[in-house]
Amino acid sequence: MNQDEQYLLEKAKQNIDAAILLLDQGYEEIAASRAYYAQFYLAEALLHRRGMAFSSHAAVIAAFGKEFSKTGVLDPKYHLNLIKSQQLRQTGDYGTTANVSAESVSKVIAWASEFYMATKEFLTQEDKS
Repeated sequence: MNQDEQYLLEKAKQNIDAAILLLDQGYEEIAASRAYYAQFYLAEALLHRRGMAFSSHAAVIAAFGKEFSKTGVLDPKYHLNLIKSQQLRQTGDYGTTANVSAESVSKVIAWASEFYMATKEFLTQEDKS
């Protein structure tokens, strides 16, 4: 794993940890944002492995789906969860009423944690081959 990939993995882990703390304190909308960003950084790390970088969230999500989901390299659920997490983040960040439940944020944090482990395992296995 190169330095950029390690940095993005660490950034993802910090965002998962922050999401947990924020949720525990009742900041559901901010926690949803952090859990989404954790997954976004993981997708960036994986794309970086393929020599790819993008300047927009939409481009990262689309490229991740094309490179890792549609090809079956990783379980397509990670792409779907990333899309759902972005939608929840947008609701929390831009909505005019509180529409983000603790239950939905807990789910997104669980998705981020699972995606973190899968990304770390994938990058480690690729390094061995």
